[in-house]
Amino acid sequence: MINLYNLLRNNTLLSPFPWSSTTGPCSWKGVTCNSNNSSITELSFRSFYLSNSDILPVFCQIDTLESIDLSNNQLRSIPSEFMTGCGNLSRLRRLDIRWNRFSGSLPNFDGFLKLELLYLGHNMLSGTITLQMDGLVSLKTMSLGFNQFAGSIPTHLGKSMVLEELRLSNNQFVGKIPDDIANYLNLTVIDLSFNNLSGPIPDRFKEIPYLQLLSLSSNSLSGRIPQFLSSINTLTRFIANHNSFSGAIPSGITTLIRNLDLSHNQLNGPIPSDLLSQPKLKTFDLSYNSLEGSVPENISSSLERLRLGSNRLNGTIPSSSFGRLQMLTHLELDNNSLGGSIPPELGFCKNLALLNLAKNQLTGLLLVALGSLSELQELKLEANKLVGEIPIEISQLQGLTKLNISWNSLNGSIPSSVSRLQNLNYLDLRGNNLSGSIPESIGNLSSIIELQLGSNELGGEIPLMPPSLQIALNLSNNQFDGLILATLSRLRGLEVLDLSNNRFTGEIPASFGKMDRLIRLVVSNNLLSGLIPVFPRDVSVETTGNTDLIELTNTIPTQKTKKRRDVRLLVAVASAVISFAIFIGTIILLISRRLQKNNDEHRSNIDGFVVCFCFRKTQKIRSVATTTNHGNICSIWNYDGKIAYEDIIKTTNDFDIKYCIGTGSYGSVYRAQLPSGKVIALKKLHQLEAEDPAFDHCFRNEVQMLTNVRHKNIVKLYGFCLHKRCMFLVYEYMEKGSLFSALRSDVEASEIGWIQRVNIVETIAHALSYLHHDHTPPIVHRDISSNNILLNSQFEAFVADFGTARLLHHDSSNQTVVAGTYGYIAPELAYTMVVTEKSDVYSFGVVTLEIIMGRHPRDLLSSLTKPAFESLMVTDILDPRLPPPTNPIVAGNIVRVATIAFSCIHPKPKSRPTMRHLS
Repeated sequence: MINLYNLLRNNTLLSPFPWSSTTGPCSWKGVTCNSNNSSITELSFRSFYLSNSDILPVFCQIDTLESIDLSNNQLRSIPSEFMTGCGNLSRLRRLDIRWNRFSGSLPNFDGFLKLELLYLGHNMLSGTITLQMDGLVSLKTMSLGFNQFAGSIPTHLGKSMVLEELRLSNNQFVGKIPDDIANYLNLTVIDLSFNNLSGPIPDRFKEIPYLQLLSLSSNSLSGRIPQFLSSINTLTRFIANHNSFSGAIPSGITTLIRNLDLSHNQLNGPIPSDLLSQPKLKTFDLSYNSLEGSVPENISSSLERLRLGSNRLNGTIPSSSFGRLQMLTHLELDNNSLGGSIPPELGFCKNLALLNLAKNQLTGLLLVALGSLSELQELKLEANKLVGEIPIEISQLQGLTKLNISWNSLNGSIPSSVSRLQNLNYLDLRGNNLSGSIPESIGNLSSIIELQLGSNELGGEIPLMPPSLQIALNLSNNQFDGLILATLSRLRGLEVLDLSNNRFTGEIPASFGKMDRLIRLVVSNNLLSGLIPVFPRDVSVETTGNTDLIELTNTIPTQKTKKRRDVRLLVAVASAVISFAIFIGTIILLISRRLQKNNDEHRSNIDGFVVCFCFRKTQKIRSVATTTNHGNICSIWNYDGKIAYEDIIKTTNDFDIKYCIGTGSYGSVYRAQLPSGKVIALKKLHQLEAEDPAFDHCFRNEVQMLTNVRHKNIVKLYGFCLHKRCMFLVYEYMEKGSLFSALRSDVEASEIGWIQRVNIVETIAHALSYLHHDHTPPIVHRDISSNNILLNSQFEAFVADFGTARLLHHDSSNQTVVAGTYGYIAPELAYTMVVTEKSDVYSFGVVTLEIIMGRHPRDLLSSLTKPAFESLMVTDILDPRLPPPTNPIVAGNIVRVATIAFSCIHPKPKSRPTMRHLS
């Protein structure tokens, strides 16, 4: 055996390591020897935080090595001496250098004749793949995923005819999939997902006799799903979601299939009756297509996840099979045209965690049988035609975190037994005919953070609400009267309170000013009088329809706050001062509106857009070369440039509530599927806000910003319409919604594992680095929060909502008012009012901690200066809904992410890292 102690222990590149000169090298950490300890066979330095690549040539002197594992370190280059001088490594069979910082082109592996497993994934390698693999004549696994390789996939992948796994996902490959891949007859895995490949699936793939996994998701592939898949008897997983496949789905896909995902394509026709009956089937996802007909009745008893949402299915939900589906955990049939009643047999699906039947035409009663689903976590039945009362048996769903039965025709009262749902986070009963008073027991919902009771016939006195409410309390469009109770101010963490369209009288309680996290208060169309409370931060207060309500100002935390409170006191004493203030305010409002109008006219012709008039839906849009005199502009386009205003109005039924997928502080978001099959998201400004210059500015600012940024992790703006009658923006659609929504749902949060969470942090960092350092002039987002990070179906992150973003000019003061979401705003903005990139860095740090913890780190942030914080361990803050990471690579990455997060929330802006450094 060579003197490994002298070779490695004295090598400064590898110290300090837990190695001792008094023991043999076979007992050292990371070193494995043969059975008689006569030679070293493996070196595993995984997660050793190595950063100097010069260690690689050192290993060439150990001619007995069979395996080298350097994964999850910080190595940056592959020295040429390692590639050309390692002739001694004639026995090397495994080389794993994943999860490093390697860059540059793919090196030549001619000297590694016995190498069987080559892992280069999760680096920054680039260029094209040509003939660098010819020397790898024994290679069985080629893993190059998560790099930056470009160009086309070469027809020749080396001289190894024993290749079994080809993994090229998450790169930038373009062009067609080469037919010659089929020359490698031993292939069991082909993963080409997340590239820019086009064209059909090659017919020659039917010649690969042992293929088990074919993953083609997230490309631009087209054509039909080939019939020959039924002849590949070994195929167990076929993943081809997020492409442009069209036509009908072939029947007879192999009976061994376990996972079939063809979601987010343009498939049509019926679902073949034999597909769902395959005996080994586990997951089946055909959502977001244009499939027609009925749901097949014969469903395999092994099925765990069935997703058929967002198609054109009709008929009824088959009942005959559900009694046998004991393994089923997810059933999603939403956004179709299914009718009839909910089958009582669903009550036999004892493992069901998610039941989504929303946005159909279901009728009948809300089934008592659903109360037997003890594992159910999310129940979504909104936008149907259900009638009758809410059954008290629903209180038996002890694991329920989300209950949405809004926009049906339910009547009766809210059962008091709903208070037993102690894990409930979200309750939405809007748009029904519920009457009576809100049960007092509602205050016992200890986990609720959002409560939507609007658009019913509720009345009586408002009981004590759960203090856990953080997101929204909506009591609008009901029959509440009398005084607004001051007890609502106990909801100190609430962000949105909507009491509009009731018959409340008296004043808004002054104690509302203590609701320090409130961002929106809606009291429109009541009978209120008096003064609006002074809030400790900038709050959007909507008061339309209250003729006796006097609005002075909502303060933000500046030196002027005390003076404004003094003004409020003087106004209460002297009515003459009030009259004078109203008069002056009117003059200022008229002037500001005129200035805003002129400003809009100046900015309305935005570069890069086809400008056109937007009128009501019955009038044709005319393309013109200039803007109108009123600043009304509209530009809507798609990949083919054929989106029309009429298409959007038609596909959303003039923005019908059933297409609404979310409501923000000043607009609602709709999902629309265009005639081409593409799905888009629409953010539409509420009618009242459209008349507010501040919200108009946010909308126009978002258009201005998103037309000038180009980054794969920033949400794409496809078009806009800015008109006094109709203001909306057209975006890329994100299937999983916001990061905030995903983390607060136990079901979705459990699907976002530690690897995905680290990737989310990484992609956010890349996007912010681009805004701060690669865009001229730099852009500061100013509202980085989990609500403004969107996720696609693969849980990739995209930065969104640029309404408050600002160009940063280093030759100006960059003073601003405080913008952003409470809990994510950098503390220095409260007293400096100067916006810098470091304010985004702070917000990024908070979001990163939220991703790790699974909840907002508000308690952790408040304890940073306390002694207990010094003894805090990373394991103490991990999301308890996920099992602790056991893989050393994953664990090391989480520690690294946590370290980054804490450096970003440093109280001194200059001590925070830059996003370029983090990226």
